[in-house]
Amino acid sequence: MNRTIQHTFFYPHPIEVVWSYLTESKLLAQWLMENNFKPEIGHHFYFKTKPKFKLDFDGHIDCEVLKMVKYKSLSYSWKGGGSKENPKLNSIVTWTLQSKNNGTVLSLEHSGFEGLKNYPSYFIMNMGWIKIGKRFLANLNLIDRANA
Repeated sequence: MNRTIQHTFFYPHPIEVVWSYLTESKLLAQWLMENNFKPEIGHHFYFKTKPKFKLDFDGHIDCEVLKMVKYKSLSYSWKGGGSKENPKLNSIVTWTLQSKNNGTVLSLEHSGFEGLKNYPSYFIMNMGWIKIGKRFLANLNLIDRANA
């Protein structure tokens, strides 16, 4: 069985601002994780977070930028757990942006949760992406307060 996480968020901010929070390493670290992201197709990067050894996760996620269309979409691989040579989770994260009602609709698709071995990751990350979407908004709202 192959599972996919899908969430859609609305942010009352211009698409250019939302895009910058997806593609600028320092801004990305504020709402997601420490990283060395660069918005270049083929760039290999990592996310780093707290390990969860009981789930065979060392806190390191290896990624590669697969596709990118400025202000429209961003897709990257997401590999973690197990070993670097044989990751437990080998998945793809895709962000899609659309301007709407003086704001931005941001859609997330995280695909590739195959088999029973990835069910715990799917369950945890499905809930986690909802929390992350709220943290994303909180960071965008800091811009509003700073500019007020």
